[in-house]
Amino acid sequence: MKMTQTWRWYGPNDPVSLLDVKQAGATGVVNALHHIPNGDIWSVKEIQKRKNEIEKAGLTWDVVESLPVHEKIKTRSADFEQIIENYKESMKNLAACGVYVICYNFMPILDWTRTRLDMPLENGSLALEYNASELRVFDLYILQREGAEQDYTIEEIEQAKNQFKNLEALDIQRISDNMLKGLPGSEEGYSMEEFKAMLNTYKGINADQLRSHLVQFLSEIIPLAEELGIRMCIHPDDPPFTLLGLPRVMSTQADYQFIFDQVPPISNGITFCTGSLGVRADNDLPAIFDAFADRVHFLHLRSTKRDAEGNFYEADHLTGDVDMFEIITRVIKEQRRRVAENRQDASIPMRPDHGHQMLDDLVKLKINPGYSAIGRLKGLAELRGLEWGINKMI
Repeated sequence: MKMTQTWRWYGPNDPVSLLDVKQAGATGVVNALHHIPNGDIWSVKEIQKRKNEIEKAGLTWDVVESLPVHEKIKTRSADFEQIIENYKESMKNLAACGVYVICYNFMPILDWTRTRLDMPLENGSLALEYNASELRVFDLYILQREGAEQDYTIEEIEQAKNQFKNLEALDIQRISDNMLKGLPGSEEGYSMEEFKAMLNTYKGINADQLRSHLVQFLSEIIPLAEELGIRMCIHPDDPPFTLLGLPRVMSTQADYQFIFDQVPPISNGITFCTGSLGVRADNDLPAIFDAFADRVHFLHLRSTKRDAEGNFYEADHLTGDVDMFEIITRVIKEQRRRVAENRQDASIPMRPDHGHQMLDDLVKLKINPGYSAIGRLKGLAELRGLEWGINKMI
């Protein structure tokens, strides 16, 4: 039993075509209707239109990533009840079109966050980077968030002040753009003033309250998911720690255990992202997989390399801090267990994630950072080979 090999595709405007995806060896696509505003209903017509386009290329639409959770649901403000009803309608329409795996996240305001999109590696390729000191510079001296000083030590504040003084205008613009405009997969970008206003909507909402809001949301949608045969899989926070004073509630094994205890049905599952969870040295990835193996509905396979200062970058898929051999060995054993139980979801969808920009992609005028073709092609080939070898061995 092999993992279902998928590829994230951003729709008709993605510079990586469906034919490219097919040539890479993937059989399925991970996709979302990014043109539909957050909170609006995904109609059967729009879902089927996209599904037909994917299937015409000889591929399948295996996973929705993401069906975004509106900020009003996270803060439980204004007309959030109606937006939850809209979410349920989108779920029904996806099931009616035969799409049954939905990835989503519950990160406040920001989706995945990086401060640099073109960190040069020794071999000349470019990687995504999260630099903790640049994040502090943004928070303290570019955004000038109210109360930010309380989140840092005196030494960190002084270091950020000195770093800010020495930054070129282009670096300040780069950091600001990466923080505010949204990376691929993010549904919304902000101006500086809009972002400050969004931060204010989370005043008084701590981690416990946000976690409670998540459980209340799950209590609404998971019974419907069970009825429809949909597998919901929540993505971990990326990075898995607090940013800009915003709470994060999906960063550790304990975080996941809490929501599974509160909302037990198997449809309440996890997107097991080795890169996001692997950023924290205290996250034992094999142990987390073992704890929730029966709820792993989707796999993001990538590796990051972290340091003691809180920085990290996207490493090669088989290097970095993630022991990919251990993870894929566990995936294979879980898939075999599901086959023995006659589960319909025995083959778990996976995708290579956040490839390096390399070779011809270095000179292309348009790429999606982290989602250029060749780096992900390399990652998929490595992961496919590792899986093949492990299957032969065990």
